[in-house]
Amino acid sequence: MAQIDRERVGRTLTFWLRPAFALRVVGCFQRIAGFDRSMALASSMLTATVPLAILGGAALSWGGDEDAADHIISRYGLTGDAADAVRQLLSVPPDVGVGVFGAVFLVISTLSFARAAQRLFEQTWQLKPLSVRNTLNDLKWAVGFVVCALVDGWLLGAVGQGRHLLLWAYLLGASVTGAFLVWGGRVLSANRIAWRDLVPFGIIAAVLTAVYSAGAAFYVPRLFDAYASRYGAIGVVFAMLSAFFGVVLVVVGAAVLGREVDDELDRIRRGERPADDEVRREWDTVIAQARERWQTARGQISRIRSSRKSKHP
Repeated sequence: MAQIDRERVGRTLTFWLRPAFALRVVGCFQRIAGFDRSMALASSMLTATVPLAILGGAALSWGGDEDAADHIISRYGLTGDAADAVRQLLSVPPDVGVGVFGAVFLVISTLSFARAAQRLFEQTWQLKPLSVRNTLNDLKWAVGFVVCALVDGWLLGAVGQGRHLLLWAYLLGASVTGAFLVWGGRVLSANRIAWRDLVPFGIIAAVLTAVYSAGAAFYVPRLFDAYASRYGAIGVVFAMLSAFFGVVLVVVGAAVLGREVDDELDRIRRGERPADDEVRREWDTVIAQARERWQTARGQISRIRSSRKSKHP
């Protein structure tokens, strides 16, 4: 029985990791210009979240709670120059208000971020762009994004005490993030993407963001320390942009992979699943090509060595 289970797992992995499927994922990532899309999203996220964090931190400070700077410092355990730079960037006096220009800029930057996320779903699922016609849904998504960020922060603050509890906080936060991304894809696409089609994306994104969050707990403090010690407060901006790029790249990759997984599941439901011998032939072809290239490389290395020996006997 154990051998049968291992064979089944092997066939499943071989199927989902087969060259044709991997090439489709890579092709979709290239089609949407994944790295450029990630940088555009990270930049829009930065311009939207920094004003929101400052205003939200001011509101929290009025109630006597930690502001955004204190929350970031405590979450990542920042000290020294990094902590001072974060306070300089995000802390505001409690008597500071928001003018008309500041409110307009906040709305514009938030909508810009929402539309950047909207373009990700439209390009990945190959939908006709709606642009400003989807503004109401963009506003809904922006409110959901703020709520998701607050819930994630609350989970880390309330649950994340100790290693085991911190792991549970990351898992719960990833689940919230996955649910938000599924809901957000539905909203930003103006209900043009079915719930079922977004579920693989949500599951993959939840798993990958949990892994990224665990890793970020180790490298983000070093990132803040390095940039803050060199550039001061502006270094915090560079560190935040780098961290945002990492998490957005994970989401973009999850969107591409989720789209292709959903397409593959649709083919399987229609009975179009390739036969086992076809999958095996794909892998046999890849292995044969790899061996041929390795033999060619070994032959070239041998000729180079022989040539050097003949010149320097």
